[in-house]
Amino acid sequence: MLKYFLILFVVALALAPLVQFLPSKRQRKLARMREYAALHGLFVEFRDAPEAPGGPAPPRDAIYYGKRLPTRRAAPVETAAWVHARQGWRCVAGGRSVPEQLQQLPGDILAASVDQSSCGVYWTEASGEEVVEQIQQVLERWSDALTH
Repeated sequence: MLKYFLILFVVALALAPLVQFLPSKRQRKLARMREYAALHGLFVEFRDAPEAPGGPAPPRDAIYYGKRLPTRRAAPVETAAWVHARQGWRCVAGGRSVPEQLQQLPGDILAASVDQSSCGVYWTEASGEEVVEQIQQVLERWSDALTH
């Protein structure tokens, strides 16, 4: 009996370092959300979130979910960024009006931006796939409005 216990102990000791390479629940959740986003036409990047002058610094773990804009469009897209504060959405610089599509985003979105290549949102991925679906729908409508 002692031999079996010793063999089991040695095998467990050998396998213990391998356990650290298994993904955690949070890592699996993030992978599922990012895969969902990719399958529905979005891309995910690490970008610094815009911050409002005089406002709090955005969290360091914010991530960008974006929708690529077609290169051929009726008019060029003006670069802008908006932050989501307690009072609602506001433009970071330049005083541009807030796109109506941003009003339809969930409350845990930190900021949004648009440039020549994409429009997208910054968030901490604290929610699940249902929020990614909402983001995808809003970005789809925003992209259509920007390109037509």
